[in-house]
This record gives sequence, structure tokens and C-alpha cells, in this order.
Amino acid sequence: QVQLVESGGGLVQAGGSLRISCAGLGRTLSSAAMGWFRQAPGKEREFVASIRRTSGRTTYADSVKGRFTISGDSTKNMVYLQMNSLNSEDTAVYYCAAVDRYLMTDYQYTRGANYRYWGQGTQVTVSS
Repeated sequence: QVQLVESGGGLVQAGGSLRISCAGLGRTLSSAAMGWFRQAPGKEREFVASIRRTSGRTTYADSVKGRFTISGDSTKNMVYLQMNSLNSEDTAVYYCAAVDRYLMTDYQYTRGANYRYWGQGTQVTVSS
């Protein structure tokens, strides 16, 4: 059984920074890629960022490019999301997810339906 556990969420002022983490627990997580998604109240879940396990290639949503950085440590089954210049629109529950097969295009890594494993989420609230 693979379990993903997020941590590091909290309350931060607009313009501030926060780093959230995701730990892969249980049997060895041989994921092809890890991703972060978020869901704000009353809105659909949306892609934030992804990182491929072997190449380290990253993909970002336009709304977070230049502000957020995804990174990973495959030896520890950890993935991180460094969030800078936060604003109120970044307020959401952030979910970690894992893909268990290699996909062909960057676009496919932005699709939540392609991710097999999901964490429970961590709340990030940005106060203005």
C-alpha cells in the first residue's frame, strides 16, 4: 500500500513564502513522476506542478510559474513545493499525487486523472 502524506501547510501573509512537503510511505514508491494539485473552496481541483523522477523535468501551471518551485529527493521518497510571493488566490488545499507510469507529454502530467496515488491534502491560507 502506497501512502502519500503532505505537511508544512499553514497561514502566511501575502507576499510571503511557504514550503510544503510530501512523503511517500509504505512499499517503495516507484513512481514515474510526482505532482502537486490544489483545490480552492468552490473551485475545481487544478494542476500546480509536476516533476519526473528520472529526468527531473518539471512542469508548472502558468499561474505559479516564476513563483513556485517543485523539487524531489527520490532516495527519501520526498517531494517539495517551495511557494514564494504568495497571494490570496493561492489559498487552497494542496494535494500531492504520484504517477505510476511514464507519460508521453508535459500536458499529460498536468491531468489529475493520470495520477494513481493521492495524499489527504494540506491547507495553505494566504492572508491579505
